[in-house]
Amino acid sequence: MESRNNPPWQKPRGAKFLLIGGFFGMVFFGMGAVVMWLWNAILPNAVGAQPLGYWQALGLLILSRILFGGFRWGGPGGGPPFARRQHWREKWMNMSEEEREKLKETWKERCKR
Repeated sequence: MESRNNPPWQKPRGAKFLLIGGFFGMVFFGMGAVVMWLWNAILPNAVGAQPLGYWQALGLLILSRILFGGFRWGGPGGGPPFARRQHWREKWMNMSEEEREKLKETWKERCKR
Protein backbone atom coordinates (compact mmCIF):
# COMPACT_ATOMS: atom_id res chain seq x y z
CA MET A 1 0.00 0.00 0.00
CA GLU A 2 1.38 3.36 -1.03
CA SER A 3 1.59 6.05 1.63
CA ARG A 4 0.59 9.57 0.74
CA ASN A 5 2.68 12.46 1.99
CA ASN A 6 0.31 15.14 3.19
CA PRO A 7 1.55 18.64 3.93
CA PRO A 8 1.69 19.31 7.69
CA TRP A 9 -1.40 21.57 7.61
CA GLN A 10 -3.63 18.85 6.07
CA LYS A 11 -5.10 16.18 8.28
CA PRO A 12 -5.80 12.73 6.86
CA ARG A 13 -9.39 12.23 5.68
CA GLY A 14 -10.16 9.68 8.38
CA ALA A 15 -9.31 12.14 11.13
CA LYS A 16 -11.45 14.84 9.48
CA PHE A 17 -14.38 12.42 9.18
CA LEU A 18 -14.09 11.45 12.86
CA LEU A 19 -13.85 15.09 13.92
CA ILE A 20 -16.95 16.11 11.96
CA GLY A 21 -18.87 12.97 13.00
CA GLY A 22 -17.95 13.57 16.63
CA PHE A 23 -19.12 17.18 16.41
CA PHE A 24 -22.51 16.21 14.95
CA GLY A 25 -22.84 13.41 17.51
CA MET A 26 -22.24 15.88 20.34
CA VAL A 27 -24.81 18.28 18.84
CA PHE A 28 -27.38 15.47 18.52
CA PHE A 29 -26.93 14.26 22.09
CA GLY A 30 -26.82 17.86 23.32
CA MET A 31 -30.17 18.49 21.64
CA GLY A 32 -31.58 15.54 23.59
CA ALA A 33 -30.49 17.24 26.81
CA VAL A 34 -32.10 20.52 25.69
CA VAL A 35 -35.40 18.73 24.89
CA MET A 36 -35.34 17.05 28.31
CA TRP A 37 -34.59 20.34 30.08
CA LEU A 38 -37.33 22.25 28.22
CA TRP A 39 -39.90 19.51 28.76
CA ASN A 40 -39.15 19.21 32.48
CA ALA A 41 -39.01 22.99 32.96
CA ILE A 42 -42.31 23.78 31.25
CA LEU A 43 -44.77 20.92 30.81
CA PRO A 44 -45.06 19.34 34.29
CA ASN A 45 -46.16 22.67 35.82
CA ALA A 46 -48.18 23.88 32.83
CA VAL A 47 -50.22 20.79 31.93
CA GLY A 48 -49.32 18.18 34.54
CA ALA A 49 -47.19 16.02 32.22
CA GLN A 50 -44.76 13.52 33.72
CA PRO A 51 -41.07 14.51 33.83
CA LEU A 52 -38.98 13.07 31.01
CA GLY A 53 -35.71 11.13 31.26
CA TYR A 54 -32.78 11.73 28.92
CA TRP A 55 -33.34 8.69 26.69
CA GLN A 56 -37.05 9.43 26.50
CA ALA A 57 -36.23 12.97 25.39
CA LEU A 58 -33.84 11.66 22.73
CA GLY A 59 -36.53 9.25 21.51
CA LEU A 60 -39.07 12.08 21.45
CA LEU A 61 -36.65 14.21 19.42
CA ILE A 62 -36.18 11.42 16.86
CA LEU A 63 -39.92 10.69 16.73
CA SER A 64 -40.82 14.33 16.19
CA ARG A 65 -38.20 14.61 13.45
CA ILE A 66 -39.68 11.57 11.69
CA LEU A 67 -43.30 12.70 12.04
CA PHE A 68 -42.97 16.42 11.42
CA GLY A 69 -39.62 17.25 9.88
CA GLY A 70 -38.48 14.31 7.83
CA PHE A 71 -34.79 13.84 7.21
CA ARG A 72 -34.29 16.15 4.25
CA TRP A 73 -31.59 18.77 4.22
CA GLY A 74 -32.47 22.45 4.11
CA GLY A 75 -35.86 24.08 3.97
CA PRO A 76 -38.99 23.36 1.97
CA GLY A 77 -37.09 23.51 -1.33
CA GLY A 78 -34.87 20.60 -0.31
CA GLY A 79 -31.15 20.47 -0.86
CA PRO A 80 -28.56 22.55 0.91
CA PRO A 81 -29.15 26.33 0.93
CA PHE A 82 -26.04 27.07 -1.13
CA ALA A 83 -27.36 24.85 -3.96
CA ARG A 84 -30.61 26.85 -4.11
CA ARG A 85 -28.61 30.09 -4.14
CA GLN A 86 -26.53 28.78 -7.04
CA HIS A 87 -29.71 27.77 -8.89
CA TRP A 88 -31.16 31.31 -8.62
CA ARG A 89 -27.85 32.89 -9.60
CA GLU A 90 -27.73 30.79 -12.78
CA LYS A 91 -31.37 31.54 -13.51
CA TRP A 92 -30.73 35.28 -13.11
CA MET A 93 -27.70 35.17 -15.41
CA ASN A 94 -29.75 33.41 -18.14
CA MET A 95 -32.56 36.01 -18.09
CA SER A 96 -32.90 38.80 -20.62
CA GLU A 97 -33.03 42.42 -19.42
CA GLU A 98 -36.82 42.49 -19.90
CA GLU A 99 -37.26 39.34 -17.81
CA ARG A 100 -35.06 40.78 -15.06
CA GLU A 101 -37.09 44.01 -14.95
CA LYS A 102 -40.35 42.06 -14.86
CA LEU A 103 -39.05 39.91 -11.97
CA LYS A 104 -37.90 43.01 -10.07
CA GLU A 105 -41.32 44.62 -10.48
CA THR A 106 -43.07 41.43 -9.36
CA TRP A 107 -40.97 41.28 -6.18
CA LYS A 108 -41.48 44.99 -5.50
CA GLU A 109 -45.22 44.42 -5.61
CA ARG A 110 -44.97 41.38 -3.33
CA CYS A 111 -42.86 43.26 -0.80
CA LYS A 112 -45.26 46.21 -0.63
CA ARG A 113 -47.88 44.03 1.03
